[in-house]
This record gives sequence, structure tokens and C-alpha cells, in this order.
Amino acid sequence: MTRAWILPMLLMLCGSVLAAGLVVSGTPGGAAAFLLVFVLLASVNSPLIFPRPISALEAQRRSAVDGRPVVFWRPGCAYCLRLRIRLGRSAHQVHWVDIWRDPAGAAAVRAANDGNETVPTVVVAGRPHTNPDPVWMREQLFRSASTS
Repeated sequence: MTRAWILPMLLMLCGSVLAAGLVVSGTPGGAAAFLLVFVLLASVNSPLIFPRPISALEAQRRSAVDGRPVVFWRPGCAYCLRLRIRLGRSAHQVHWVDIWRDPAGAAAVRAANDGNETVPTVVVAGRPHTNPDPVWMREQLFRSASTS
């Protein structure tokens, strides 16, 4: 759990130190702007932006029932963030597995990627796809929604 918050906490710390330095040097407006940028970066990289993760076993069980894709991700991954943002509200139709919280999820990703923990790894109909295009992913969501 704490590993997922390391990057957001570091961003907040760096932003606070930079803002404090700017306030001391007499530019409080610049300090506020930098602090806002770092707060936004921290929030985007926090686990809060992703839907609540579930275990790999639960995601596979649910996917077998409803046909929805399973996305293996980790906090701080720029490609996972890109996929999450580009999916928009459709992201809640996907089963998300945080590989830092779930050892079985990390093992599934390593099995699909020659021993590497490359994320996002998306499993659609039992087939893994590493770092898929978000447009392709939306098409898969549309297909799973039309068959349900």
C-alpha cells in the first residue's frame, strides 16, 4: 500500500520545498503556481485516479462471467495513466489489478511478458496484450458491452 504512495508523496515534498524557496525569495505567486502544478502531478500519479483495484483471481473470475477486459497496472506508470485517461468514464467497465498490491497479478504479468513486469498488460478473452493502444481498448470495451 505505501509503495503506491511513494511517487505522489515525493512530488508533494518537492513541490513544497520549491514553493517554500520561492516564498522566501519573495515570489509568492510563482510559489503558488509551482505548488499547484506539483499537487496536480501528485494527484494524477496517486492510486486515487484509478478505479478500486481487485485481486487477479477475482478479476479473472469476473471477466469470465461478464467478458470485460482485465488491466494489470501499477501506480506511477505513465502508460497506465495514459490508458486510464483515454478510457475516460469507460475505465469503470474494466477490471483493474494493481500488481504492486497483488502478487498473483504481478506473476500473471511476468508470465505474459517473458518475466518482465511490463504494464499496462490487458487480458481480453484470455489473451494478454502489452501496452495496447487506447483506441483499440475502447473497441474491446464496446464489444464486451454489446455481447453482455
